[in-house]
Amino acid sequence: MQTRHTPESIVIADTPAAILEWAARHIEHVGIYQGPHLFAGPGRTATLPCWPRGALQVAAGHGRGAAGRPYDWDRIDRARDKACTILAETLMGHPVDADDPAAAKAPHHEVIDRWSAEPGRTAADAARAFRAAAARAEHALF
Repeated sequence: MQTRHTPESIVIADTPAAILEWAARHIEHVGIYQGPHLFAGPGRTATLPCWPRGALQVAAGHGRGAAGRPYDWDRIDRARDKACTILAETLMGHPVDADDPAAAKAPHHEVIDRWSAEPGRTAADAARAFRAAAARAEHALF
């Protein structure tokens, strides 16, 4: 099933590839933001520029869930975490090592944050990276 991206959609992607594609479309729609305090208030996640990790959060439902609609948040969160891992590894060109399995997300977040903070980084750059990672995710066995 193809992911339908619109900022107001209550459909939440639940696979790494779909989250990465949704994030690509989202960042193309709102633009890239390079700085702290990405989401400064409620109801703004769908319209404010965001950083790449923030786009993954929006794609995985942050600020978009509908009250009364059931979501499998465990599945969505696992898919988001895997999408983050695949994106970081795509950006690095190789697996990102984590010495402590309990802190495995931190190195991936750091890779993505450093990459997105590079001067001159554009929303188009981020969308290309998301789509390259989505293509890898499509072929990955989890």
